[in-house]
Amino acid sequence: MDYNLSPYNRMKALGLLLVFTSFAIFNILGVDRNNFKTCDQSGFCKRLRPFKPEKSQYTLNLDSVIVHGNVLSAEVTTVNSEAEKKIPLWRYALRLSALVDGTFRIELDEAEPLYPRYRTQLALNGDPKPDGLKLVSNENGKLTLSNKQGHKVVITAEPLKFEFLDKNGDVAVVVNENSQLLVEPLRVRREKTEDEELGIAEGNALEGEDEGAWGESFKSHHDSKPRGNEAVSIDVAFPDADHVYGIPEHTDKFALSTTTSGEPYRLYNLDVFEYELDSRMAIYGAVPVLYAHGSKRTVGVFWHNSAETWVDVVNYADGTVVSSLVNLVTGGHKRRVDARFISESGIVDLFVMMGDTPADVFRQYTTLTGVAPLPPKFSLAYHQSRWNYVDEADVRSVDENFDAHDIPADVIWLDIEYTDRKKYFTWDLEKFPHPGDMVANLTAKGRRLVVIIDPHIKREAGYFVHEDAMENGLYVKDKDGNVYEGWCWPGSSSYLDFFQPAASKYYSERYRFENFPGTSKDVHIWNDMNEPSVFNGPEITMPKDCRHYKPPQDGQDGLASFWEHRHVHNEYGLWQVRATHQGMLDRSDSKYRPFILTRSTFAGTQRYAAVWTGDNAAEWGFLQASVPMCLSLASAGISFCGSDVGGFFKYPDAELMTRWYQAGAYQAFFRAHSHIETKRREPWLYEAATMGLLRDAVRRRYALLDFWYTLFYEHTLDGTPVMRPLFQEYPKEEETFTIDDQYLLGDKLLVRPVLEAGAKSVKVYLPGKESNTLWYDVDNYQVHKAQGYFNQEVNIAKVPVYQRGGSVVPRRERVRRSSALMDHDPFTLVVALDANNTAHGTLYIDDGETYEYQNKKFIYAKITYEPNKMTYTLVDATAQFATRAWLERVVVAGVRAAPKSARLRQGGRGAALQMTLHRGNDVLVLRKPGASLASDWTIEFSA
Repeated sequence: MDYNLSPYNRMKALGLLLVFTSFAIFNILGVDRNNFKTCDQSGFCKRLRPFKPEKSQYTLNLDSVIVHGNVLSAEVTTVNSEAEKKIPLWRYALRLSALVDGTFRIELDEAEPLYPRYRTQLALNGDPKPDGLKLVSNENGKLTLSNKQGHKVVITAEPLKFEFLDKNGDVAVVVNENSQLLVEPLRVRREKTEDEELGIAEGNALEGEDEGAWGESFKSHHDSKPRGNEAVSIDVAFPDADHVYGIPEHTDKFALSTTTSGEPYRLYNLDVFEYELDSRMAIYGAVPVLYAHGSKRTVGVFWHNSAETWVDVVNYADGTVVSSLVNLVTGGHKRRVDARFISESGIVDLFVMMGDTPADVFRQYTTLTGVAPLPPKFSLAYHQSRWNYVDEADVRSVDENFDAHDIPADVIWLDIEYTDRKKYFTWDLEKFPHPGDMVANLTAKGRRLVVIIDPHIKREAGYFVHEDAMENGLYVKDKDGNVYEGWCWPGSSSYLDFFQPAASKYYSERYRFENFPGTSKDVHIWNDMNEPSVFNGPEITMPKDCRHYKPPQDGQDGLASFWEHRHVHNEYGLWQVRATHQGMLDRSDSKYRPFILTRSTFAGTQRYAAVWTGDNAAEWGFLQASVPMCLSLASAGISFCGSDVGGFFKYPDAELMTRWYQAGAYQAFFRAHSHIETKRREPWLYEAATMGLLRDAVRRRYALLDFWYTLFYEHTLDGTPVMRPLFQEYPKEEETFTIDDQYLLGDKLLVRPVLEAGAKSVKVYLPGKESNTLWYDVDNYQVHKAQGYFNQEVNIAKVPVYQRGGSVVPRRERVRRSSALMDHDPFTLVVALDANNTAHGTLYIDDGETYEYQNKKFIYAKITYEPNKMTYTLVDATAQFATRAWLERVVVAGVRAAPKSARLRQGGRGAALQMTLHRGNDVLVLRKPGASLASDWTIEFSA
């Protein structure tokens, strides 16, 4: 060690020591709220939250209205109501667009802004498709317009208000009813006079400006705010709504709470060590989509903004809202929810999604922001991770122990210690001297490797990524235009500016096999710390006045020549995962589907990556929170969600570990992961009985992999969540509106994981009373009629899962050591009959890893069961895939009387089938039909 450090370097070393010491304290004590802002500490939130004028200051100039195609454009002005003559103070450009699938868009920007205002770039999946917009009337100061689907918009000119009417003519959404629409215009900073500099002038702030207009501080950090105040706000009312949902990522309930007596929900991607539960604090993700649901309809709004955002919610049915306010606002009708978005910068850009069912509005959102692409099949299997598997011998030992203990696994993960001293795209060649051979040993068993790549780059002379980034100007700049330097795992670090095309291209190219030796198509990527996390930054992130690339334009210099980090913060991680995704496509000439996991999330993340709920702890509360957190993310388009099984911090006892594996087996992303300082916890390190339960949970997952894979394929078709709230399928059943400890997988399985310590029974709600829905326990096929709640007895091995009557679920019972080795194994079809003795299901099959399915190399079949026959029919007869998979068994639950005979017909041939009826649970089993799943077949029953 060199003890002859300069004073500057001694200070840097001391700073780094303090940073890591503070993180160690976080691990012991949990989150330190003092490191993160409240609304009162966030200048624009403190300034705008109390803004509740009696009348909106905005007026639509009716003489300026033009309707062309799907767009209404017009001028909006603010007025000085105190003047004898109303003199326009600011002019704004309004656009109202009608979009396909029952969606509208409101955009409001300054007509001639001092500098361009930031418009979020990556959230949308291309330009939204237009619909027709027709001006129906213009009278009495109101415009009425309609789209092709039969929805109407009524715009009141003064004060400005938008009312969106459903197809029945009822008001479904109202914008600016509470007059909280606000766009703070950009201003020229006026230099202080001598008196003002000396504090002689009355007050401390310049006239018309608050004291934080041109700078504010938090703890030891100062934000220079060179553009001044530029916040935006909008309020939205939802008549007839019982609850609102969405705006992940938070740790409270799925149904959002009224915020009037506390903090608003905050959307600002942050690295929050040991985040707390039941909180509206910001954590890793920020998806500004909000859904309102009641028994009458479901609607939604998407606030298209990537800056720090606070969201207030007022549910007038909530007992915390005073009755006088309820009567004033709702006219005595308590079914209404109001929401308000407040963002630090940007423009007003609001999408209104008219529903009218939950499935409709979830689809409308993914129509805008994209669906999750079909993932590689292995990624839906079990993942084993730890910070860190220390070397190649450790990886080999873990791999071999899965085989020795007969536990399937598809992926082993390497955290940051695999690198050469935290330098990404390198290996520690002392611990991992033969990475290519290590990967080959895994792939020989059908397994894969995932390695971590974070966005911070170690500032070390000779490190090729750092040298290239410095030479080519690829880093984010600080407020003065110099390369920004922060602190993260490597110590002194800088951050690639992915907004710059050259930086994204350079970064993507690092994933090429020749640039990242030791990797192959079977090495996939984990992008962590991409909020971005900066250990010595304000709120553990990047300063807001850092500079990002902006495409050069003639006449734009100074403050107009770059974007500040405040404008793009919540979008930063999305830019990284997009570049990672592109790099992984390019490395294989777009042949193989990439798998990426990200921690930072924003609208559109689902197009590139899966998400997990971050650094949780081995506590029952975090297991419980994983369900509403993933439900919220799934409703916001991000179906590929899971939590660290067992908890990242601390050590789970046998019961907690068992229940977490059982719950994780029924969440989309199924990965065990743990902190470097925790006790090792691979399944075989628990006592034999517990290990057997963990093995059973993992095997349950593998038996249903094709069911999961089919659900994700169908998500690409209809955009609806894979993991669903009960009210999506039962939208008029009010008891379902607040249930978030159980959920549906597709419309076929209902999962109520055991989330409580020492449970001997759990309350399970079975929906579908009005439709006489039947539910079958998947363990014994015992049938339950949907009658609301009942108590399900459980022991430590019991996972309450029920198959809906009227559904068919595919399974593979021959579980092997990895999913790839099951590709051609036979299927079992589990048929759960409804009250009419019918059932329907689907099955999707392809090669599981390439894009050949886009060339019609796949099987997508519909399965139908009726009392006299069962059919398997390819949906697209022109699509073909050469699978050797065949039908080994059909299990039919709910059979009252067995048919006399069954006969398989396929390809012009017929064969009699063996049948057994189990009287104890009314289950009919057809053994070894032997039908190929590559073509149509029918099983005929004779009475």
